[in-house]
Amino acid sequence: MAKEALNNIRVFALGGVGEIGKNMYVVETDEDIVMLDAGLMFPEDDMLGVDIVIPDISYIVQNKDRFRAIILTHGHEDHIGALPYILRKVNVPVYGTKLTLGLVEDHLKEKGLHKKSDLRMIDRNSKMTVGNLPISFFHTNHSIPDSVGVVIESPQGLIVYTGDFKFDQRPVDGQFIDIDKLSQLGKKGVLCLLSDSTNAERPGITPSETTTGQGIKEVFQEAEGRIIVTTFASNIHRIQQVIDAAMKQNRKIAIVGHTMSKVIDIARQLGYLDSPDELFIDTEKVNELPSSEVTILCTGSQGEPMSALARMAKGAHRQITIEKGDTVIIAANPIPGNEKSVSRIIDFLYRIGAEVVYGERNVHASGHGSQEELMLMLNILKPDYFIPVHGEYRMQYAHGELAELVGVQREHIYLIEKGECIEFTDGKARQSGKVPSGNVLIDGLGVGDVGNIVLRDRRLLSEDGILVVVVTLSKKTKGIASGPDIISRGFVYVRESEELLQEANKRVSATLEKCMQENINEWSTLKSSIRDVLSRYLYEKTKRRPMILPIIMEV
Repeated sequence: MAKEALNNIRVFALGGVGEIGKNMYVVETDEDIVMLDAGLMFPEDDMLGVDIVIPDISYIVQNKDRFRAIILTHGHEDHIGALPYILRKVNVPVYGTKLTLGLVEDHLKEKGLHKKSDLRMIDRNSKMTVGNLPISFFHTNHSIPDSVGVVIESPQGLIVYTGDFKFDQRPVDGQFIDIDKLSQLGKKGVLCLLSDSTNAERPGITPSETTTGQGIKEVFQEAEGRIIVTTFASNIHRIQQVIDAAMKQNRKIAIVGHTMSKVIDIARQLGYLDSPDELFIDTEKVNELPSSEVTILCTGSQGEPMSALARMAKGAHRQITIEKGDTVIIAANPIPGNEKSVSRIIDFLYRIGAEVVYGERNVHASGHGSQEELMLMLNILKPDYFIPVHGEYRMQYAHGELAELVGVQREHIYLIEKGECIEFTDGKARQSGKVPSGNVLIDGLGVGDVGNIVLRDRRLLSEDGILVVVVTLSKKTKGIASGPDIISRGFVYVRESEELLQEANKRVSATLEKCMQENINEWSTLKSSIRDVLSRYLYEKTKRRPMILPIIMEV
């Protein structure tokens, strides 16, 4: 591997900084580009009608001749969800652990891409060379099994990406984080560390996932009626602890929700869930068993309106309705931005008469390390340069301060925005320009066809409604043949606003007649005149700005 050929190394994020989700980090040399994770993000409140958000990969597409591989750290949506959209544009090998690839393959099947994709399995001990870059892995603890961190051996030193991690002293699967490997990396010398910042503001140590199991068992012991448990479908360790608690109390488990059912099937097939077949029952049989023998495992921990939990709570599910006397365990914390939705569903469950267990009752433990664990990672690896990733800016900032506390020089800590490049030359780092970055919005089958203008229009429609003005002009008389007819949707209630709409009608007629007299007959000018006069009048009368859509026909 010639050092001269690979003298410059650039590291940048296309997602996962300044936000929660959409994790995508890139290591680039003069000859090779390697992507670390390929995640999605769920839309923010103002992204009306948008299904998911993925990073802009236009820079990768422009440089696809050097793009060598996508390396995945684990199987959460915010690390694998963008893959189907990326592989349509640039089909490169995808490396991941057994469970991660099992979940990826299922995603790709849904999009009809699994036969074309090159999926390559690795484990914690794998070593390989991608392009000219030797790459190895280390095991991490997270809320999903088979999580790894990535080590890229660049000519200037090691670049280490932790993925999501915590130091769990009592992991559910008995698999500990590879501290030996980490210490060897630290001794060898780490040029740059990219590390998970999610809990950088949280003091102390994140509780072990095993403590969650104890909390769940206690609820199972106390509950007399049915138990409904909702958690992230991909939290296999949490699901295993629910299975253990149900078996101990001789309860059967019904799975509700397509995603939950699919992930459990994959995890059981691949050997990541220990559960006998006879434990599970169909949802149709739930009402045939005594309440004390039933557990329902479902999606909806984030209060999603169409989730299984929400539908069961509102009586909109075909087979199961949550009733007074049921115990609902919400075994997950709200993702930032989802707090209102979760509060709403908890409130609704209490109104029904269900017992709700969440938050304080030890039924959830984060999969991300808190401050002491983040500092431990920094102390073990002793990086020359540090880039906090995976978190909002305040989390990155807090992580940067932790790094400074344990001895990383302030000028060697880079809080990057999406697209900002950190370039390494002869072991020294500097900020070096930007690559194109941003959000690509997925709406139905449309990828990237919803932009700021469409979102602005949707926002206008949701706030002030729409007014459609239909008018027919006569070619012969050069006047109005019929109309104008004004149709209001989401602006005013027509029956109570007849005077307002009659006056609007008169003003449109007067404007059109004036245009005809002045021989203005270009439709774009006529439409613009209608919009102007209506917009001024309606704002004056209502202080609202509906979207005005003139439709002109000619006979």
